[in-house]
Amino acid sequence: MKTISLTLRPEEAWDRDLICERALAQMGEAENPNFKARVDRRSLDARGRKPVFRVRVNVYNTDEWEGLPQFSDELKMAENAPEVAIIGAGPAGYFAAIECLAQGLKPIIIERGKDVRDRRRDLRAIQQFHEVNPNSNYCFGEGGAGTYSDGKLYTRSHKRGNIFRAMKLLVEHGAPEDILIDAQPHIGSNKLPKIVSALRNTILSHGGKIHFNTRLTDIELKDETIKRIQLNDDEWWDLPGPMILATGHSARDIYYLLHRRKVRLEAKPFALGVRVEHPQALIDEIQYRQRERQPGLPASSYKLVQQIGDRGVYSFCMCPGGLVVPAATAPGEIVTNGMSLSKRNSAFANSGIVVGLELEDFTSDSNDVFAGLRYQAEVEQTVFKAGDGSQQAPAQRLTDLLKGKESGSLPKHSYIPGLYSSNLRKLLPAGIINRILKALPHFENKMKGYITEEAVAIATESRTSSPIRIPRDNKTFMHTQIQGLFPCGEGAGYAGGIISAALDGQNVARAVLRYKRN
Repeated sequence: MKTISLTLRPEEAWDRDLICERALAQMGEAENPNFKARVDRRSLDARGRKPVFRVRVNVYNTDEWEGLPQFSDELKMAENAPEVAIIGAGPAGYFAAIECLAQGLKPIIIERGKDVRDRRRDLRAIQQFHEVNPNSNYCFGEGGAGTYSDGKLYTRSHKRGNIFRAMKLLVEHGAPEDILIDAQPHIGSNKLPKIVSALRNTILSHGGKIHFNTRLTDIELKDETIKRIQLNDDEWWDLPGPMILATGHSARDIYYLLHRRKVRLEAKPFALGVRVEHPQALIDEIQYRQRERQPGLPASSYKLVQQIGDRGVYSFCMCPGGLVVPAATAPGEIVTNGMSLSKRNSAFANSGIVVGLELEDFTSDSNDVFAGLRYQAEVEQTVFKAGDGSQQAPAQRLTDLLKGKESGSLPKHSYIPGLYSSNLRKLLPAGIINRILKALPHFENKMKGYITEEAVAIATESRTSSPIRIPRDNKTFMHTQIQGLFPCGEGAGYAGGIISAALDGQNVARAVLRYKRN
């Protein structure tokens, strides 16, 4: 194999045949049938006067050419295989289930929410009618929080597992092949539901089981081992073997359940702030230094971070060409998140601007594991009480936020439930808003034009990660106290996105197999 690096204009970077022809021509083998080329990596470089794409191509001798592996072929039929209970059907739960099938185990998935198609009705209800279903919303339901909140796949978790394998499994279930080569892969919330449905069909067709509208409500312990679990407050189910707990970062009832049964938990740092929305054209102009985005360039994104004293203020879950959505998981709270569709063609760009919080920011008692969760919930509920009882969110022009005055009007925005003008300095904790105010001028220095009347800050961005960790052994992946309990994914405090959660699910499933063998 030989690797060829190419620099391409934006309009050229999406034509794979053209790219492969260029690579072979650069080798002087354009007409040689003994060589084949495959695009390996594509990334945008906008540092110069004109944005270009850097593309890496692998060229093979045809004798050594191999197609991409088909990981779905590794899955085994599991009708009579040993059973593993998986609580949660998000990326951690579903990828744990797929890996169980590869390891010869039968996954039994318990999901509190609805399947991905039926979830849409509840998303419409919260968007248009301000009704929050506590079991089916932007966080809960098949596919988890990632399905209807953007589908960004880039991760730094290269030491956690085989990222290519996780990506390829998504491709085998309907994702575009571009996610295998893009430096910042993205699927889009319009395409993810079909992929999630395909993952479900694979699990079911190989003998796995999935129970929707089924909530874990209690556990029965004996000798520090879970013997039975209660579902929907009435049905008790004898646990067939190990249990993977992959309930997501917003399943607060699960933390209280575990605490009630004296299962060890830990408080952990998290982040909280606001979601800031700009016109996408403005972000494009800042990032690309062009009045109009040229053909072939994607909606531009940004990444900002600034140390303010001993805390970091940073952008989180940046959604170019996206929408701001209501992500509350219970009535009486205001939570926002960002999402975008596959084309990222909304007129707006949004990002969380959050402050990293340490334990001492919300408690002086290191043994109070729920201090961060209470802090998070109190902010969300305070913001809700300031409104009219709907999912309308308080907002302020970025310029007025810095001046400390309530906005007389608000700019155009993407938030369907609606915004109302408010002074966010009075709504959010001083430790949060004051650090954001100090960070914004630094962000303006890094992105000239970032502070503008066209930008709006919306409260609140609070579900960046769980304020609680469910501790596990680093080698066995099993809970440090409870035999056969395997905490997994974002809800356990071991992931921070779709791919990192998927990798964690795969790792935990393999750990379950090792546990059963022993």
